[in-house]
Amino acid sequence: MKNLILLFALVASALSAVVQVPLVKIEPYRNRLIREGRWVQYRKDRELRRFMMNKQSNDMSVGQYVNDYEDEAYVGNITIGTPQQQFKVILDTGSSNLWIPDITCGTKPENCSAVPTCHGVLCQFECDDQACCGAGPNYTDSCLLQAKFDASKSSTYQTNGRNFIIEYGTGSARGFLGQDTITFGGIGEPQLAVPNTVFGQATSLAAFFEGQPLDGILGLAFKSIAVDQVTPPFINAINQNLVDLPVFTVFLEHEGDQNGVRGGVYTYGGIDSTNCGPVIAYQPLSSATYYQFKMSAIGAGSYHSTKGWQVISDTGTSLIGGPKAYVSGIAGAVGATWREDYGVYIIPCAAKIGTVDITIGNQVYNIDSSNTIIPLGDGSDNCIFAVFPFSSGGFGPSWILGDPFIRQYCNIYDVGSQRVGFAKSLQSK
Repeated sequence: MKNLILLFALVASALSAVVQVPLVKIEPYRNRLIREGRWVQYRKDRELRRFMMNKQSNDMSVGQYVNDYEDEAYVGNITIGTPQQQFKVILDTGSSNLWIPDITCGTKPENCSAVPTCHGVLCQFECDDQACCGAGPNYTDSCLLQAKFDASKSSTYQTNGRNFIIEYGTGSARGFLGQDTITFGGIGEPQLAVPNTVFGQATSLAAFFEGQPLDGILGLAFKSIAVDQVTPPFINAINQNLVDLPVFTVFLEHEGDQNGVRGGVYTYGGIDSTNCGPVIAYQPLSSATYYQFKMSAIGAGSYHSTKGWQVISDTGTSLIGGPKAYVSGIAGAVGATWREDYGVYIIPCAAKIGTVDITIGNQVYNIDSSNTIIPLGDGSDNCIFAVFPFSSGGFGPSWILGDPFIRQYCNIYDVGSQRVGFAKSLQSK
């Protein structure tokens, strides 16, 4: 019996792996709309929808941070099914669910009113409680350009029987759950296959997803915040002993202004020693929901605050977000100015500024200007200063450490030990 147990352990060990999957840089949706002159109206529509959602809510005290992904700049490939069907997804440490469009996504509902409304407002997004909303004369198929999953073509697919809905500030993704083999990594890339993974098959997507160069979202946070308590794909891989270590590392390339180029690497099952230096320190998680921990201080130039906050490391946000008063102090110290119509701080692209300094534990992490001054997308000489005002509404983390921090320092997400490590990125500026 002992020999049999040892044999099973050896087989499991032989099957476990460390897999490095490349990322591709895309144009953030925000930049695209700025370039097309549609960003200001988009922001107004988004705020109207949020107002309507809050007005209809029966419990105004419930808060959960969910990315809108309108400024996301990196995607990676996954596959689902046998044979494999490939999808481009945001690999997001700020959420926990995987969903992609189903083959039925975008099908116009029958018997819809000619001029649909949503909570008394002419529809601009699909409605939360009216199936026909968005299906009138100006109906837009938000799934038109996305790859769609066809369960009938997969020999390993299993039905689940449950529905799902995930709300964003810009709309929702809704549909039903299924189960199949997914792989981290696309066809022809290194792959980590995870059988029996439950995922969402979206039959309806918010207008926000229309024309986006991505198909879905793959959440990498903990099961505790997963909608419907679905086991996240990487947690499922850990549970099945498919990786060497219950760890993944994120390395992101510097922003630049080119799209469709290499954007970085996710290393599943280990630490990326090729693109990342030695681990500087680990910080224990204060909450195994998001990757949430304590930040002791933040500052730039003459401004410095040691108040201390709960923060999250979030690959699904391309900026650093925090309370308005502190963000304003940091922006003022570097000479950035607020642009109300865009909702971001603006700074000349050629500005020479110092570092944004973040204290975590006993270590100070310096983020230089190559990661805090990023292209705006409007053809001007102005750039975005990559720190923005963010309010958690009294729930969850006060700060979001997004891509500027992760580009400067590789983040090592140690799921097993519930901690996050930081290592200097080895990329050249």
